[in-house]
Amino acid sequence: MKTESNGMSEKEKIQVDYTEESIRSLDWREHIRLRPGMYIGKLGDGSSPDDGIYVLLKEVIDNCIDEHTMGYGKQVEVSIQGKEITVRDYGRGIPLGKVVDVVSKINTGAKYDSKAFQKSVGLNGVGTKAVNALSHFFKVTSFRDGKEKTATFEKGVLVKEFKEGATKESNGTMVHFIPDESVFKNFHFVQEYLDNQFWNYCYLNAGLVINFNGKKYVSRNGLLDLLQRKTNEDEIRYPIIHLKGEDIEVAITHENAYGEEYYSFVNGQFTTQGGTHLAAFREGFVKTIREFFKKDYDAADIRGSICAAVSVRVQEPVFESQTKTKLGSQTVFEGGPSMKNFVGDFLGRELDNFLHRNPTTAEALKKRIEQNERERKELAGIKKLANERAKKANLHNRKLRDCKYHYNDEPSGKDKDRIIEKQKESTIFITEGDSASGSITKARNVDTQAVFSLRGKPLNCFGLTKKVVYENEEFNLLQHALNIEEGYEGLRYNNIVVATDADVDGMHIRLLLLTFFLQFFPDLVKNGHVYILETPLFRVRNKQETIYCYDEQEKLAAVTKLGNKPEITRFKGLGEISPDEFARFINADIRLQPVIMEQGEHIQQLLEYYMGKNTPQRQDFIIDNLKVELDLVEEKAVAG
Repeated sequence: MKTESNGMSEKEKIQVDYTEESIRSLDWREHIRLRPGMYIGKLGDGSSPDDGIYVLLKEVIDNCIDEHTMGYGKQVEVSIQGKEITVRDYGRGIPLGKVVDVVSKINTGAKYDSKAFQKSVGLNGVGTKAVNALSHFFKVTSFRDGKEKTATFEKGVLVKEFKEGATKESNGTMVHFIPDESVFKNFHFVQEYLDNQFWNYCYLNAGLVINFNGKKYVSRNGLLDLLQRKTNEDEIRYPIIHLKGEDIEVAITHENAYGEEYYSFVNGQFTTQGGTHLAAFREGFVKTIREFFKKDYDAADIRGSICAAVSVRVQEPVFESQTKTKLGSQTVFEGGPSMKNFVGDFLGRELDNFLHRNPTTAEALKKRIEQNERERKELAGIKKLANERAKKANLHNRKLRDCKYHYNDEPSGKDKDRIIEKQKESTIFITEGDSASGSITKARNVDTQAVFSLRGKPLNCFGLTKKVVYENEEFNLLQHALNIEEGYEGLRYNNIVVATDADVDGMHIRLLLLTFFLQFFPDLVKNGHVYILETPLFRVRNKQETIYCYDEQEKLAAVTKLGNKPEITRFKGLGEISPDEFARFINADIRLQPVIMEQGEHIQQLLEYYMGKNTPQRQDFIIDNLKVELDLVEEKAVAG
């Protein structure tokens, strides 16, 4: 390729321009702000549980937890008012002479001394520095032995370092920060995600109390409490098995639902992508069960419908990225047993003993395994035919427009952190009809966004067995596109987004898809992978400005702002939005509504209520809510 100016090739021009002035070194603050994904994963607006604003909060609280683990401070106070966050612990407090360094000098901290922080989470001195650099305002105060020291920053730059002063406050550290909205655009906190974050800290640190905006979080029974919160008593097949040892704790049960559901932790860190400890647990559990029952059950039958949590304490853990979502450590400590042997030996000893002492539980577990075995064999022939049909359907050409990065790909190379960041952004939009899928396909980011096109309305699968997933072509092709036929761990996209028209038919399709996921793949919903795409209902514009509105209230505000009878367009379907416009609503200005299961919610009762036969309770619900809507319309009419 030649340039128009001098006929020089692009390669030659780059070589000419490549001088000493081309080389620059970024300081720690500049690098974090330039590549935030390397430090906190994806940015996001708070709709996803692994969005950056939750990682910022986690990085600050992690330091409080490390103090608690060392025996200093049993309480952490967290306040979130709008977009301002305050975290106060009652540990030893940062040494006063190092307050500024600890939050603003990279590779500075006490955790390099393994004697002081043998089994902490953060070992690389980055955490609070990243929070500081990515905050519009950051303030840190240390209270220590009757004295206090404060420093304030803006976007990582020191604004003021206050002199030491006397205080009557108890020892500890207080951090107050406001995430930078130029980095985290239109962010908000989802209460359910905060609940999970705080509860996980308490489950893994017995006796720790977290006070958040007046709500108290505390756990006395560790992972047993976690599984009791994550499951429903009516849906588990036997009482939760809870086992504890030195540096390891597990909780196990089987449910009526399909799939495998795991919660894994390292040194109090929720490893959402698992790692060596979870792999060791899954393998060790199968081995122990086979030996106990003296039968070579298929691994999928043993683990089918399992819900389990595993937590280990590791000296100087090695994670596969700065966000610490996947453990890479092969040993528990230097010179110690392999992770596989450590976890496997614990299960082989403690789980085996438990099953011998509790024959009723052992029998219930055996029945669940044998039920899985029967169902697998019944499905074997159907699955083979379904797989052949999927190949003939030419899935990747006709139904699926794929993307480059996938959630479960193994990243490698020097750009590993960037690839991990892209994987977390990997999204599949499930659409209905050629016009909607066409608009999204033209507007999408081909690196991270895939499109799956449905043909017509899906089947209402409530009350049906998993046999229908293979017999129904749409469901069969969808599970192949998601790569979840063999289990949740094969999921190819971090975000599954249902994108339907905002009309009655679109809402119906949305309900049918959610029924499919809750009925057969509930772990996708429970682990925060399923979303609803919100798109604007109205476009209000004049010659100077265009405003997109998502409801009547926003439309009225836009009309008032623009004045002089602006043009108002009502979007009836996704296909009516041009690809150029659509690009905004699935990228920079995307609004996602997470599908969240409330804790203790009974899936079968939920589906029966909404998707079962027309019950009097559902009729009353519809009538009551219709009356509310009519009252609101009448109020607006009077006000107008």
